Amino acid sequence: MFVILTYDVGEKRVNRVRKCIKKYLTWTQNSVFEGEITVGKLHKCLADVNKDILPAEDSLYVYVVKNSHNITKEVIGQEKNYDELFL
Repeated sequence: MFVILTYDVGEKRVNRVRKCIKKYLTWTQNSVFEGEITVGKLHKCLADVNKDILPAEDSLYVYVVKNSHNITKEVIGQEKNYDELFL
């Protein structure tokens, strides 16, 4: 399945959350990740992230597309892939 994951977390937790999610998905923009992932790996990712967030202050949005053929992505402007910047 294809997942788009966005987050808004406190400044002190941003780097830990980003590093955790980056193990599972592609970092495309600040606070935005996307990619193909299994259900099991998504649950593991969310369990790992839940260790670093404060539910009373932070938010995490997960958009799941079960069939990636049903999604179209249009980029206006420069397409970014932050993962490639550090390779």
